[in-house]
Amino acid sequence: WDETHFGKMGSYYINRTFFFDVHPPLGKMLIGLAGYLSGYDGTFPFQKPGDRYEQHNYVGMRGFCAFLGSCLVPFAYLTVLELSKSLPAALLTAFILIFDTGCITLSQYILLDPILMFFLMGAVLSMVKCNSCADRPFSASWWFWLSLTGMNLAGAMGVKFVGLFVVLLVGLNTIYDLWDLLGNLSLSLVVFGKHLLARVLCLILLPLALYTAMFAVHFTVLNKSGPGDGFFSSAFQSQLVGNNLHNVSVPEYLAYGSVVTMKNLRMAGGYLHSHWHLYPEGIGARQQQVTAYLHKDLNNLWIIKKRDSDTADLSDPSSPVEFVRHGDIIRLEHKETSRNLHSHQHEAPLTKKHFQVTGYGINGTGDSNDFWRIEVVGRKAGKLIKVLRSQVRLKHVATGCILGSSGKTLPKWGWEQVEVTCTPYVKETPNSLWNFEDHINPKLPNISLDVLKPSFAEILLESHMVMIRVGYGLKPKDNEVTSKPWHWPINYQGLRFSGVNETDYRVYLLGNPVIWWLNLVTIGLYLLIAVSTAVTLKRGVRLTSELKELSRVVLRGGGQIMLGWLLHYLPFFMMGRVLYFHHYFPAMLFSSMLTGITWDTLLKFCAWFLSPSTTARKIHGGGFLALVLLIMYSFYLFHPLSYGMIGPMASDPSSPMAGLRWMDSWEF
Repeated sequence: WDETHFGKMGSYYINRTFFFDVHPPLGKMLIGLAGYLSGYDGTFPFQKPGDRYEQHNYVGMRGFCAFLGSCLVPFAYLTVLELSKSLPAALLTAFILIFDTGCITLSQYILLDPILMFFLMGAVLSMVKCNSCADRPFSASWWFWLSLTGMNLAGAMGVKFVGLFVVLLVGLNTIYDLWDLLGNLSLSLVVFGKHLLARVLCLILLPLALYTAMFAVHFTVLNKSGPGDGFFSSAFQSQLVGNNLHNVSVPEYLAYGSVVTMKNLRMAGGYLHSHWHLYPEGIGARQQQVTAYLHKDLNNLWIIKKRDSDTADLSDPSSPVEFVRHGDIIRLEHKETSRNLHSHQHEAPLTKKHFQVTGYGINGTGDSNDFWRIEVVGRKAGKLIKVLRSQVRLKHVATGCILGSSGKTLPKWGWEQVEVTCTPYVKETPNSLWNFEDHINPKLPNISLDVLKPSFAEILLESHMVMIRVGYGLKPKDNEVTSKPWHWPINYQGLRFSGVNETDYRVYLLGNPVIWWLNLVTIGLYLLIAVSTAVTLKRGVRLTSELKELSRVVLRGGGQIMLGWLLHYLPFFMMGRVLYFHHYFPAMLFSSMLTGITWDTLLKFCAWFLSPSTTARKIHGGGFLALVLLIMYSFYLFHPLSYGMIGPMASDPSSPMAGLRWMDSWEF
């Protein structure tokens, strides 16, 4: 499954080939580093799930991810132990994560998820440890855990943007601590200022510095042209070795008859593009599609022609060269299909009140709706147009609208490319500005252009804008299994990692059902216990020291974990992008820790009510043992999902999974 993406990206780092991904670079860099150090040479193609690695050394990359996934168990154990001061609660949490089939499956392959969860749990553990040092601020251990929290926050954010959720958790914890310190009348404002500055240094400046450094390494290592070039601006591409803009030498000024590509200036705006496919019935006029495409492609090439005559053949040396000037009226003929860039007053496919843009005509012969006035930003009429440097806009002569890229992703019929429209709103925005990138004209001398290289800050900003825009526009592919957030806590539907038929080696991502349903019940149970405890304390009921300590664990420790679960789960209900089952696993870590704390507390309450009976301690131990045995037995039943199955399908009585499809939505 996703090894085809992230394994391939590890190969790109080893080969120093530039690529684009919607996630920040740290996870892929670490995968590439693990592969490099373990002897992988970066040559495996990573084409489809099920391909054999043969002689390629993949073990280092998988082993690295498995090691980080294994670290989740001690991290969760230590976090719960610190919050609850209860060994049984910490052990129960550890057993839950050890015997969860979902965590095992997700950790044993070349994926970003175990790396993300490693830093996430590292941040939570460091935060909890730092809180435990509150009685000795500015000590060596206090500085260590505070700094380590900041480093783990940078790591989580550097792997995936959902690392923002743990940043928010630590931020809320920090605000609570500072508010508590501010209310401490024995603390001087100078000391409070030191606390504030320490947190700004370790939890804001340090993570930002590390996060920025990751991108500096990323752009330094990936210095060769690759499949990600087209997502970025022409200026950025000029830095990549092997890109057609690197040390570019092209005709400087635009001329009639030149073959060009036009790149939109909005972030990830794409190249002006067309292909033989037509707009479907009911979507404006049924003419040839014109889109913006993020990749280099022959269908991005256009020929610049005069409005009312064919331009002389470029191969004819006797025909004179005539330059295109600001204010000229031109036609753009698509090189591959010989249709002209065209607009009319039909509505655009997605953007209301914008006009449709199409390819029209036969062999360059069309009508008056093919004429465009070319205007250069900040130039006077008659001035020449420079390749790469001049920012131009194309104004439709017949309607007065401006050619632009809306940034919206077209449906399947548009090959999920970006919508191009003609906007009647003349406001100057990057969406309606273009620059000429490729320029082919054998009659003109090539001049080495001193392209202004963007600064690191400009590259950093551009990369984030591209990641956010493309990530938000992700749509599911044909026959791809996606899911909704309400599916996740109930373990409604898994995810097929590899294999479909009896002869295939089949791996299926699904949580251990007993664990996941226990976690779900625990969330409701915790809320009931927390509310009951809060009401009891508010009424002033006198409690023993033991019950007071249990109440503190429930409200303070369990409350932090419950907040972590909410922050890592609820935001997905507001996301418009495609979602998958594995997005829930960070939240699952919090629900597992909550289960350890809640059931331990519940068993202790039961034991307390029965004291001084001699059976009190036995009830606590027996309940703990029953939960662990139930979890282990469930793992025994479902472990083939993680370690792989071959042979009969689950519907066959001879299959090891026969009778275990407890929900029809499980597809193993």
